[in-house]
Amino acid sequence: MFRRKPLVAAGLLAAASLMPVALSGPISTVAASTQHVHIDCKESTCAEVANSADVFKNYGYVGHDEPSTVFYSNRPGSGNNLHYNLTLPSDPSPTNPNAPGKSYSFQLNPTWWFGMALCDTQSYPEQVGTCPANSDNNILDPAISPKHVGSAFVEVQFYTPGWVPWPVWQVANGATTCDATKWCAAVNIFSLLQDPVHGTLQNNNCLNLIGSPEFVNFAFITKNGQSQAPANPVDATTTTFTPDPNKDLFMSSGDNIALSMHDTAHGFQVVLDDKTSHQSGSMTASAANGFAQIKFDPTGTSCTPIPYDFHPMYSTSSEQTRVIWAAHTYNISMTNEIGHFEFCQGATAVPVSSFGVSCPSGNKEGRGASAEPTNVDDNFCFPGSMALTVKINGCTDTNTGFDGAAYQSLWPDGNTALHPTSVLFSSPTSGGRQYDRVAFEADLPRIEDTGAVGSPCNRHTGAGCSLIPLGDDGSPADFYPFFSITRAHAGGSDPQAKHNGGTCLWQFGNHIPGSANDFGQNAQYGTLLQSTYIGAGGATITRYNNFRQIINNPC
Repeated sequence: MFRRKPLVAAGLLAAASLMPVALSGPISTVAASTQHVHIDCKESTCAEVANSADVFKNYGYVGHDEPSTVFYSNRPGSGNNLHYNLTLPSDPSPTNPNAPGKSYSFQLNPTWWFGMALCDTQSYPEQVGTCPANSDNNILDPAISPKHVGSAFVEVQFYTPGWVPWPVWQVANGATTCDATKWCAAVNIFSLLQDPVHGTLQNNNCLNLIGSPEFVNFAFITKNGQSQAPANPVDATTTTFTPDPNKDLFMSSGDNIALSMHDTAHGFQVVLDDKTSHQSGSMTASAANGFAQIKFDPTGTSCTPIPYDFHPMYSTSSEQTRVIWAAHTYNISMTNEIGHFEFCQGATAVPVSSFGVSCPSGNKEGRGASAEPTNVDDNFCFPGSMALTVKINGCTDTNTGFDGAAYQSLWPDGNTALHPTSVLFSSPTSGGRQYDRVAFEADLPRIEDTGAVGSPCNRHTGAGCSLIPLGDDGSPADFYPFFSITRAHAGGSDPQAKHNGGTCLWQFGNHIPGSANDFGQNAQYGTLLQSTYIGAGGATITRYNNFRQIINNPC
């Protein structure tokens, strides 16, 4: 979830001299080029920072709604070598997409991901020049000292099929489609060029090139493990962000995927093994694949990429292993990105564009009897004619009123004629063993404090922060999705559970038939959590950025 200020050429991916693309009808993949392009984190689904007002000055950025499961273990290796099994969601038929109550995966969460903390000696807090890989020696409470090692966060993001495709995602958060029917995935590594002790950010010359102090190294997961083009934001080109079915691993809805995240001699590596199609793909966050740090130079003009092999930061995944500049408190996690899609329906056609437009005046942000007049968050909208499969109008800016598709009861609930199925994923294992504890965490206070119009939330004190977000009129959102587990056995009636060996599986959405435990539904996110961060001069500051509850791992 995020808010943009009006820009002349607003975009998720920005280019030094990228011109608008003339579009008519469904979009095909734009020809790859060597033109410089980068993901702009003030417009994107990047890792959520703890204090965006300090990082995204003058950008009007709000934040992302990211309900998560966080997995804890004190065993060595649990912070850097793990495995998941998952089943990709399936969507309803693309026919009649505007039917009352109908929804698709891209409307609910344009991406979801599996995360891990990594070393980056050029990243926040810029106080230490080393970071021993895979080591709990990197654990340091900011309340004790600001001399924490520099850190990054990796998200292995999965992208939904069917709507407006890459590389239009250059300019529209939420338009994360690689193919009409296939899923794809990418490694995203987020770093932050900020020194909180001295209150400095990266120089403006560099920020104009990479977009903002938070930046991303990006590479699709490919069949041969080689990036299509440089991953770092200084050297990245349109080729970096253009899906290629001949090179990238494309996966079908319902496929069973074995996911491995581990370290190698040349950096963090993710491997996807599609057990259904018998294809596989990988990506290593290495200098050879064009991954790089950006040299921190707050007073100069440089924007120097330093070829870099990114390695995991921690040995374990205890509650003390976190990225201290992030709003969330996690290391090993599975997270859903929600709150980006809003319907745009009415008599006035949404124009075809390369950058998206506001929902035309007179149209409604929604459909049916509950549709409301458009407002300021109905921006970056695209017509159904631009979609590959599901021909529906939609907007992808912040849903600050918490009334978009993600905040309605359109989530997986067993009604597959109208709603998608949930992603099913196992708890991670490390060395063949389960993690001991799991947390449910939602960063709603971080968003409500500056996002929702008229929200009473105060992150300094926690006063007024609501587990169910409040909309523009001060009333609670209609719905907030939650995690549950299923224990269907391999011989049972659930084919997805059968694919995953009949083990205990996590799912996300609404009341899903066969759920063994929904952990109190919304109450699963627990109570307000106070976290410690580094302030000016190295002073300690605290914020209430999350709701969190830790339980014994039921799986």
